[in-house]
Amino acid sequence: MPSPRLPLALALLLSALPAAAADDPRITIAERSGFVETGRYDEVIALCDTFARLHPDAVRCIRFGTSPEGRPMQALVASLSGALDPEAAHAAGVPVVLVQGGIHAGEIDGKDAGFLALRELLDGSAAPGALDDAVLVFVPVFSVDGHERFGAWNRPNQRGPREMGWRTTAQNLNLNRDYAKADAPEMQAMLALVEAWDPIAYVDLHATNGAQFEHDISIQVEPVHAGDAALREVGRTFRDAVRADLAEQGSLPLPYYPSFVEHDNPASGFEDGVSPPRFSTGYLLLRNRIGMLVETHSWKEYPVRVRITRNTVVSVVEQVARHGRDWMRTAREADARAAALGGTRAPLAWKATDASHTVDFRGYAYTRTPSEVSGALMTRYDEATPQLWRVPMRDTLLPSVEVALPRGGYLVPAAHAAWVGGKLRQHGIAFHTLAAAQPAGAVEVFRATTASPAAASVEGHQRLDLQGTWTVEQHAIGAGALFVPIAQPKARLVAALLEPQAPDSLAAWGRFNTHFERKEYMEDYVAEQVAREMLARDPALQAEFETKLRDDAAFAASPEARLDFFYRRHSAWDDRYNLYPVLRTDTVPATGNTTP
Repeated sequence: MPSPRLPLALALLLSALPAAAADDPRITIAERSGFVETGRYDEVIALCDTFARLHPDAVRCIRFGTSPEGRPMQALVASLSGALDPEAAHAAGVPVVLVQGGIHAGEIDGKDAGFLALRELLDGSAAPGALDDAVLVFVPVFSVDGHERFGAWNRPNQRGPREMGWRTTAQNLNLNRDYAKADAPEMQAMLALVEAWDPIAYVDLHATNGAQFEHDISIQVEPVHAGDAALREVGRTFRDAVRADLAEQGSLPLPYYPSFVEHDNPASGFEDGVSPPRFSTGYLLLRNRIGMLVETHSWKEYPVRVRITRNTVVSVVEQVARHGRDWMRTAREADARAAALGGTRAPLAWKATDASHTVDFRGYAYTRTPSEVSGALMTRYDEATPQLWRVPMRDTLLPSVEVALPRGGYLVPAAHAAWVGGKLRQHGIAFHTLAAAQPAGAVEVFRATTASPAAASVEGHQRLDLQGTWTVEQHAIGAGALFVPIAQPKARLVAALLEPQAPDSLAAWGRFNTHFERKEYMEDYVAEQVAREMLARDPALQAEFETKLRDDAAFAASPEARLDFFYRRHSAWDDRYNLYPVLRTDTVPATGNTTP
C-alpha cells in the first residue's frame, strides 16, 4: 500500500534502529532492505541454524512440526540459564515465554521483529541479563505454507512490506480460529509445543485491519476479564507493564482491540470482550496461563511496526525474567483451584453490557459521505489532521453462557471414544477408558429442544447452535467409553470442549451433528392407524390432543405436526434423536487406564 511522505516520527524511529555490523549473518533481509522487504521462509531456516551455530550455549534450533506442504516448522529456544529443553526448564523452575509470529503470514511484523529482538537480547544491547532468568521460545512463522503464498497485495489494508504471505494455510484454514478445535496439522504441532514447554506466557504477534488513527499498537491480555481471579491480577500487571514500557518509548498503546462497534463508524466507539478459545487469548486462560495478543496498526509503515513489535518482545522477555517465577507460582495455585471447580458454576462465554463510559481516542479528522462508487456511506480519514475522538467504550462484561459443572466429569460413549480421545490428547487433557460396562445409573443428559445448523460452513464445519438443558436420567455406560474427570488443572478447557453450548465446543463445531439429524420415520398411513389406536386406549392423550387442536392454530393446520404428535409418544420414536451423546456424572466410575 503506498505510504505518504516519511513523517518526522518515523525518521526518528528509524534512526534508533540498532547499528549491526554489515557482515553480521544474523541480520535479516528486512533490515538490509531498510524494512522495505521481508525474506522468504528459507531465510527463517537459515537464521535458525545461524543463531544456534553462533550461540551454541544459548540457542537451539528445533523442528516442532511439518506443514501439509512438507515445510519444517521451526522454533528458536534461547536462554543463558542453561535450560534449553523443556525438562531442564521445568527442573530449574525457569519461566518460559513463547513468542509466535506469522499465524497470519501476511501480518509478518513478528518474524522480523523477533529476530531483531533475539539478536539484541543475546548481545546484551537490550534488557541485559533477561535471558539469564527466562527461556524464550520464538516461532518466527507459524503458518509456514501461508508464508510462501507470497504476493504484493496479500494485505491491501497494510503499509509494507513490499510482498508478504497469505492469511490462511495451504488447506485454507485460519489458524487464528483453530486453537480449540485444532483441525490444522500446524495447530496440533503448536499445541504439542505448548504442552511440552508449558510457557507461563504465550505472545501472539499480529497487525490489525480496520480504521486509520494515531494509536500504533494494542496489547490485550487474558486472564484479565475472565479465568482464575489471582491470575487476572497477574495478567493485568503484565499488560500494564508492557504498555508502560511501550509508552516510554514513544508508542500509543491501547489495552483493547480498536474495532468499532458499528463497522466503519468511529462515532460508535469500542467494545472490549473475552475472545472464545478459538483464539489464543481465549484459549490460554483455560489452561491457567497468560495469553497476550499484540496488534500493531497496519497503517503504520513497516519499519515502525517492526520496531514497536521488537520493543514489545523485549519488554515481554524482561517482564517474564523479572516476575515469571512468581507468576508460575500463581499459575500452579490456579491449577489447583481449577481442579476443584466441579459442582460450581462456570462461565463459558462473555459479552459486554450496554453500559458505557467515554474514552479519549487519538484518531484523525474524517468525513462520512455517500460513495459514488459503492453507493454506501463511506468514511474517509485525513492523516494530516490528528483529532481527539471522545467515543463510548463498553467494557463491563458479564457471562453470556454459564453452566454448573458436574462433580465427577464427562462420559464419552465408545462410539466416539477414538476421535474425542485424540482431540483430548492434543490438548493434554487427562481421561480414563472404562474397561467394563457400567450398569444403569443416574447421569445427566442434554436433550436439545432446538438444534440450528449454520447456513454456511465455517472453517470447513457446519456449526450447530443447541438449546436445551441438562436433566437426570438412568443410563448404562458401555465398555470402552471415556471418563473425563473435571478434577484436573485444565477443568475449564474440558468444559469448553465438552459442554454443548460453549462457543467453541466440539458440538458447536458440528462434530456431533449426526445426532441431531432425524434418521427414522413412520409412514403417514401407519402413523394414522397408530394414532387411532392410541386415542382409543388413552383418554388423557385424547384430551391433550383436542386441547392442542383448539389452542394451537398452526398445529391444527399441519397434518405432519398432528401425526408427529403421536409418533413422538410411541415406542417407535428414536429416544436418541436430539440427545447429545456425551453424558455428565457426579460420581467417578471404576476405570481402566489413564490417558494423559
